[in-house]
Amino acid sequence: MTTKSLYGLSPAEIASTLSLDKKYQGQQIFEWLIKGVTSFEEMTNLSKALREDLKEVSPISSRVLEEHTDSTGALNLLIELHDSSPIECVLLVDKEGRQTACLSSQVGCAMGCAFCRTATMGLRRNLEAFEIIEQYVHLLKVGDNITHLVFMGMGEPLANLDEVGSAITYFHQEEGFNIGLRRITVSTCGIAPAIEKLTKLNLPVRLAVSLVVANDEQRNEVMPINRSFPLRELKRVLIDYQAVYKKRITLEYVLLSGYNTTQENAKELAMFIRDLDAMVNLIPYNEAAELHWSTPPPQEIESFTQKLDQQKVPYTVRYSRGREIDGACGQLATKLE
Repeated sequence: MTTKSLYGLSPAEIASTLSLDKKYQGQQIFEWLIKGVTSFEEMTNLSKALREDLKEVSPISSRVLEEHTDSTGALNLLIELHDSSPIECVLLVDKEGRQTACLSSQVGCAMGCAFCRTATMGLRRNLEAFEIIEQYVHLLKVGDNITHLVFMGMGEPLANLDEVGSAITYFHQEEGFNIGLRRITVSTCGIAPAIEKLTKLNLPVRLAVSLVVANDEQRNEVMPINRSFPLRELKRVLIDYQAVYKKRITLEYVLLSGYNTTQENAKELAMFIRDLDAMVNLIPYNEAAELHWSTPPPQEIESFTQKLDQQKVPYTVRYSRGREIDGACGQLATKLE
């Protein structure tokens, strides 16, 4: 086989890659792959002779090394890629039972956010589209009805937009997984030119922006990307994005105890969302042993939400699922050899 994986390929490309005599066999294999079947032996409508011919071939390039579940139903998979690089993906289950796949886009991350465990890894490389798709396939084997995708795992999705975009297109195609674009969320730390590129791609996914704090001085400290694309530039491209796609933007505001929860922080946040249709997700910090930040106590969170109420800022408080298994927002990290 000339490619590492059959995921990401069309039926015709599968037939060509496997040098199949009959083109319809490519369609048969494609349909099995969409069901999460990754062994030719289990593809029972293929002839016995063809299955025998393909017995030494694997349709998938990665494998699950570890699986961890917590009391909320969240499940974290440690995956080994074809080059032995490790990544993680997470299955999240909300109170209503809705299942969401949280996918990684890079091995590590180069953005250097001061509160994020993934940043401690640095960046090894971008993931290819098939490696992104395979995470979802591995999660399909443990989830029974995954309806939503979020690119909030390891890495900065918009720093790998070509491959992330290809994966989204594959997820969305009607004859494949058929996941609606409104059920796909891409999160970014705020790479302004990449948001502009996304605006031009005709991929009207939901956009989430990790804001964390709404003044340049503090944001420069905890999110180095802000030094290149400060808040004024970020807001400009978000307004343009919203003008094209007409979708509400989520602003992720990680609550760092004693750092970004003052009255002035609330006023600055209110100023930033002016002219935007945005919902603020307040995310109490998920602690990591390697980092010095701490989760705000309940009274600090309540005090800040009262300040936001005074400023008429729309918000929700989201306690991340997966905290017990280091699978929550900002907690994903693996050891690179």
